[in-house]
Formats: sequence, C-alpha cells, structure tokens
Amino acid sequence: MSKVLELRGLSKTYFEGKPNEIKVLDGADLALQAGEVVGLIAPSGAGKSTLLQIAGLLDSPTSGGVWIDGQQAGQARDRERTRLRREHIGFIYQFHHLLPEFSAVENITLPQRANGVGRGEADKRARALLDRVGLAARYSHRPAALSGGEQQRVAFCRAMANGPKLLLADEPTGNLDPETSETVFGVLMELVRETGLSALIATHNHALAARMDRVVRLVAGKVEAV
Repeated sequence: MSKVLELRGLSKTYFEGKPNEIKVLDGADLALQAGEVVGLIAPSGAGKSTLLQIAGLLDSPTSGGVWIDGQQAGQARDRERTRLRREHIGFIYQFHHLLPEFSAVENITLPQRANGVGRGEADKRARALLDRVGLAARYSHRPAALSGGEQQRVAFCRAMANGPKLLLADEPTGNLDPETSETVFGVLMELVRETGLSALIATHNHALAARMDRVVRLVAGKVEAV
C-alpha cells in the first residue's frame, strides 16, 4: 500500500533570540497509507497545528523531510509546493474561513477555478458536494445566512472540491456544540470513507479520535502511537 503522506524527522524551532528559542517539533515521524484515517491528539500548544501546517506545505520544517504521494516536497520550490497543495491536499480548520461575499456554491467553485476547472464543471461538482452533505437548499446562501454546522459542512465541501488524496483537518468540529459536532463529524467521516482519501485529523475529542483507523499523539515534539 502506498504512502500518501510521510513525515521524517521533522523538527521546528522558532527563533526569537537565543534565550527564547522555542522547539515545537523534535524529530517527529509519521506516515499515512492510502485510505487511512488517523486521529492526532495533544494538549493545546503542543504543536498539532505546526505539524499540520508543515504536512500541508504551508510552513517549512527547521529540519526533516515531507513526502506527498511519494514526492519529496518539504524543501521544494514555492511553485512546486503550491502545485502539490492545490492538486493533492485539502484543508479544514476549526473556523470555516469561508469568503463572506460569496454563496456556498461559489465558495466551492473558487478553488476548482483556480485549478483550471471550467465554470460549468466546477458548479456541477459544488452542487453535488452540497447535495451529499444535506445542503441542497443552501446553494445560494452566503455564510452569514448559514448555521455554524452548515458553514463547516460547506468548508468540508470546499476542501474536497479538487479531489485531494490527503485531507488535513485542524480541530474541524472544535467550534461547534457537542450535538452539532457529532453530526458534522459524522458527515466528514462519511465523505472521507466514500472518497477513499487519507486524512490526518487533529482533535481534542478522544471519543471522535477513537472512531478513526488509529490514533497518535504529540508528546515532547515527537509522534507516538496511542
């Protein structure tokens, strides 16, 4: 089985002057197989978001390597990193970050259009994704007219729009009440399983993490099995 994501010996140090060097990651290793869903748990401030940012090529490690679908990506040039992100990676954050002036459909078509997909095809896929998550009646609604759970489901669809191989999610239900969180997480897991992509999902919720294929935790800058 092929590895969709591989992190080898990742270290990340933030330099704020010698006395204030902060080492967030310290030789972290992690690999995700194709179709595998992994939960990442750790206390706040332990480095989960940093790990996800590096895995998603939004930040660079101080040392160590990142492989996306077998391609060495951690030290690639900016243009190549952008291409890999656009073609292979989907992101979901705790806050939806939808563009407020655009409708639900438009928020999902935009990343497709940036990836060269025609307007008609992008619109068709956006509507199909919204149908799948139960938002067929919300195509033209802007984010302000949607509930928190609906906004996050639109964000899920946006992350899936370009058919990524890898999904990175940083506390995707952390801003929702428990009941809505359970519903929205169920929708996310159904989408992930149906599409067969790999996913690394950071969460404080151990019950949600336990529903994934395996769980790892970040301890003293290293990734450990739970």
